[in-house]
Amino acid sequence: MVETALKSPRISFVSLGCPKALVDSERIVTRLRAEGYELTKTHAGADLVIVNTCGFLDSAKAESLSAIGEALAENGKVVVTGCMGAEPEQITAAHPGVLAVTGPQQYESVLAAVHEAVPPKHDPFLDLVPDQGVKLTPRHYAYLKISEGCSNRCTFCIIPKLRGDLVSRPAGEVLREAEKLVKAGVKELLVISQDTSAYGQDLRYAPSLWKGAEGEKEVATRFLDLAAALADLGAWVRLHYVYPYPHVDAVMELMAAGKVLPYLDIPFQHASPTVLRRMKRPASQEKTLARIQAWRSAVPDLTLRSTFIVGFPGETEAEFQELLDFMEEAEIDRAGAFKFEPVAGAVANGLDNPVPDEVKAERYDRFMRTQQKVSARRLKRKVGTRQQVIIDAVTPTGAIGRTKGDAPDIDGTVKVASRRPLRVGEIATVKIEAAGPYDLSGTAVGF
Repeated sequence: MVETALKSPRISFVSLGCPKALVDSERIVTRLRAEGYELTKTHAGADLVIVNTCGFLDSAKAESLSAIGEALAENGKVVVTGCMGAEPEQITAAHPGVLAVTGPQQYESVLAAVHEAVPPKHDPFLDLVPDQGVKLTPRHYAYLKISEGCSNRCTFCIIPKLRGDLVSRPAGEVLREAEKLVKAGVKELLVISQDTSAYGQDLRYAPSLWKGAEGEKEVATRFLDLAAALADLGAWVRLHYVYPYPHVDAVMELMAAGKVLPYLDIPFQHASPTVLRRMKRPASQEKTLARIQAWRSAVPDLTLRSTFIVGFPGETEAEFQELLDFMEEAEIDRAGAFKFEPVAGAVANGLDNPVPDEVKAERYDRFMRTQQKVSARRLKRKVGTRQQVIIDAVTPTGAIGRTKGDAPDIDGTVKVASRRPLRVGEIATVKIEAAGPYDLSGTAVGF
């Protein structure tokens, strides 16, 4: 009887969408664990299922609705949150049986819905949560979200509608979280937001106190200042979603000095000036190639990752060719592409001259073939070099890892042969012996 009374409620959690949504999931899970809830990987047998949805594209919404349906079928008690929750009528129309629907970042509403359906049975003597919170990533890397929302008004995007305008976290708060993560064993910090380059604009770059290794000091809530302070923590620092504003040039000094990883994730979305104007993309795209060449001159091993949209309304064959030419000339190391999809509420839906689906598909294929060729050419240059590789998984003959130029899940990997067992999370020196279109292989020669 005593055992039954103390048994903790069990929650099954589904997290969909981008790394920014994953951080939201981690925050919810951390709160649940602090209140004594247990997590389970299966819906069957759980007391409740939470589904954190994505609502950026129609295909993402379809995936979210499918996940909700599966949870209802396997469990019956479902709370929905996330970006798609900003339009609850779509969810309740498809699945009227859900217990509650909340929007993105509405952590208190999620917890309230869980409490109502499955009250917590907290035992302060048994329920311990680590200082760094509960992470859904492997122990050796973690996403570090530095702001919420976005103040840009790109015509294809509804993120501001879903998540609001830019709200930056004070630099001191971000650094304290990062310090806890590193102390807990995190070797790689992946800095994320909707617009990392704009970090701090809403706070007018106000400084906040941070007590680092050199004592207490003020750190401005600004992209460059935060990156420099994070570098002092001793972990790899990887910068994502960096718009190419002019002040981004200054981060090259940190990369050249080995303080920040020589890696930039810049969502260019296109290269044709006329398409970019129709997209209403922020930051000047003029002389972009010259800036990239200057970056590579300052940081020869710089890796550039980006995302692009093909088939944007009005995109001509000439404009698409400008994109392909840019890929070749800029030598974008890693790139993903999306075929344009109308998203409910996006301004781009009303633009003239929509591109037929068959043309989108043909252009997507040409884009990916071009990207594969560029990637293979860039990776071939690494053959014979020695690269630091962070180990993500162990195999019978070695391991699978990533170079400084590869982010988890979205970029390439390195297949590592080793004479001694490697450990997940360690950083090994690997001599690169072969390269494919996206991945590398080599032998560990130092640890």
